[in-house]
Order: sequence, then structure tokens, then C-alpha cells
Amino acid sequence: MKHFNKISDLHEALGIKTPESPLFSAAYGERGKCDAANVLEFSSDFYIIGFKKLKSGSMHYGKTKYDHDLGSMSFVKPLQKVVFKNVQLEEKGFLIIIHEDFLPGTSLYNEIRKYGYFDYEVNEALHLSPAEEDIIWNLYFSIEKEYHNNTDELSKAIIVSHLDSMLKYAQRFYKRQFINRKELTGSTVTKFNTLLAANLEERKTKNVGLPTVSLMAEKLHISSRYLTDLLKQETGKTALELIHLFLIAEAKNLLKEGELNVTEISHLLGFENVTYFSRLFKKEVGSTPNEFKGSSLN
Repeated sequence: MKHFNKISDLHEALGIKTPESPLFSAAYGERGKCDAANVLEFSSDFYIIGFKKLKSGSMHYGKTKYDHDLGSMSFVKPLQKVVFKNVQLEEKGFLIIIHEDFLPGTSLYNEIRKYGYFDYEVNEALHLSPAEEDIIWNLYFSIEKEYHNNTDELSKAIIVSHLDSMLKYAQRFYKRQFINRKELTGSTVTKFNTLLAANLEERKTKNVGLPTVSLMAEKLHISSRYLTDLLKQETGKTALELIHLFLIAEAKNLLKEGELNVTEISHLLGFENVTYFSRLFKKEVGSTPNEFKGSSLN
């Protein structure tokens, strides 16, 4: 796997003309242009923002395949593995490449890390409506115009301002996508809780640990960050918070039944030690497991 630390080297590998800056580039392509010949597997020191509709071929982040039937924006962070296989564009697209060294001293240096969609997989890319496409394209052409303009002391600040707007709009459009996807596929939290219940039943016969966000995300075929953002949109709580609430609800039920002691309940729920279980229980309930059990049996 290749690792690119120069934007010019990635441009060459993708068949794009040489960038005008070593730390930032904006490339616009019509059908077939910006194609990656055969297979290109790489990581880089760059943030990459792309809009594309694939005519053929495939794009992967790790093991996750891009759905080429849909046009979308995708967001790649530094050191993330990407694979292009015989990619050809269906329609116009763009590619914005931002070297890590472009960001220090700008407002985006910290802000860009807050956008969770840079941790999403390709099949969780942002699918735009026509009106949303217009907004993104207008911002792209504003960036491109400044990129090709004669550089002065304000050029970078203007580019950063447009990039900031593009990322904020992407955040807004993702929230719309969460709502639309929920309507199409059903409540994510319902599926999530069903998996947690199945995991609990499995722990009654197998020695498995606590359910994790990554395990639940894998079973739902989405990334951990995307799962957390979906659940946050639906419930106002993160995936980890919902796991804790589920476990505590089960613990309260078992304590009320009175057949198992605190250590046995802790083990059944997958906790490695009773101290951690008791601390979490008190945080969520306001009393220790033994105090709760005593008050329930009186």
C-alpha cells in the first residue's frame, strides 16, 4: 500500500494535473477525467473531500465498498486506507485535498476534527438532493476560483472560510439523511436494543464480555461513529450511553427478582469485575446495587 505525503504525488497517481500549491488542491473533472487506472491502494497525510458519481469500478475504505449507483460526497481523514479499482466517473465531480500542514493557525485546525463524518465508511457517504448539490457546487467553485487566483495575504483565509461553510453544510445535510434513512429502514434504536437483548441471551451460555459500540456497529453493518450519530439523532444519547442504560435496566430487574447476588449479576451482564459494575450502577441509579436490592425486597 502506498502512502502519500505530497499532494503532487497523489495527483500524479490519479492522473490529475500538477497542483498549484504543495499543501492544498482543488480538482474538477468531467466524465472519465480524474480516473484512477486499475487499482490504487493508499493512505495519506491529507484530508480529502470528494463528490463523485461512479460509472464503473469501486472505491473502498478498508473492507467497505462504495455504492456506485449513488452520487455522493465522501470524506477521508489522514492515514485512512482508501482503494480505487478501475474507477470511472459518471458525471462531473470534484476533489479537494488538504494537507495537514495547511491547517495550523487556521480556525479549521481544531474544527475539522469535530466532524464525525470523517470517521464514516464509504457506504455512509453523504447523498445529496439536487438543491443540496447546488449549494455544495457553489462553494466548490468559490474555492476553485480562489485557488486559481493570484495568491495574496487573504487567499488562504478565504479558502478556509469556504471550506468551513462546506463542512457545516455537510453536517446539516447528514442530519437530514439520518432522518430520511430512519423513515426508510426503521428505528435504529429498536434494532440496537434487539441486538443488545440477543447479546444478553448469548452471555447466558457463553463467556463473552460487555457489548461494545464497535460490536453493535459491526452487526448493523455501519461504522461506530455513524451508529453513534444515528442514535444521537433518534434518542439524544450516544451508543455507549444506551448500552449502559440497557445493562442497568437488566441489572435492576435481576436485583428485584432477588435470585442472584450482585457478583453473579455483574458476571452475567459481562462485567469483568463487580467494582466497575457497582460504580456504574450507582452513577446511573443513585444507589449501590446492594442498596437497591435491599430497598426492592423490603
